Amino acid sequence: MLQLAEDTLVSQAVSGDPVAFAQLVESYQAPVYNLAYRLLGSELEAEDVAQETFLRAYSHLDSYQPTRSFRTWLLSIAAHICIDQLRHAGVLHIEGMGAYEPTSQTQDPETTALTKERDRELRHLLRHLSPQSRQLIVLRYWYDLSYKEIGRIVGLSENAVKSRLHRARHQLARLAKPILLLPPSRPRTPVWAA
Repeated sequence: MLQLAEDTLVSQAVSGDPVAFAQLVESYQAPVYNLAYRLLGSELEAEDVAQETFLRAYSHLDSYQPTRSFRTWLLSIAAHICIDQLRHAGVLHIEGMGAYEPTSQTQDPETTALTKERDRELRHLLRHLSPQSRQLIVLRYWYDLSYKEIGRIVGLSENAVKSRLHRARHQLARLAKPILLLPPSRPRTPVWAA
């Protein structure tokens, strides 16, 4: 039923209904923002990418293919803008990779601390991946997109997506191995302090 409503909104938006497009923006602003935040790591840049994504989507609605998922099409636009920004900057700038969502008020302090530590470690690991590998990981494991949907977004075949995701997971595992081998009671000494 939700898909029917979305299909109707998309159809109306493509026909030029700005109210229908505004409703689509409202529905997808959080996923688009979170994707940009995970890929770029900056709240300000994520906001800019979200705005640019919706502007581009609106101006290119006539190129949208109804056989394609609107969500995938929109995330594809956002991902391409992010990759362009990363290429232009020439650096891997990540301050945060988790969803930009407030911590649940019902979590106890220990769970909150463990979650923050896990997120910090993940940000550290993902910082070492190429923007393309990071994009694949984020689309697959945060957005739970299929290999086919990811392929459409990044312009690769399903097999190429599977292969590159496999390499990215192995690279993450190699990076994580030294961290996982440290005893929990031993404080980590930064490389520069050793």
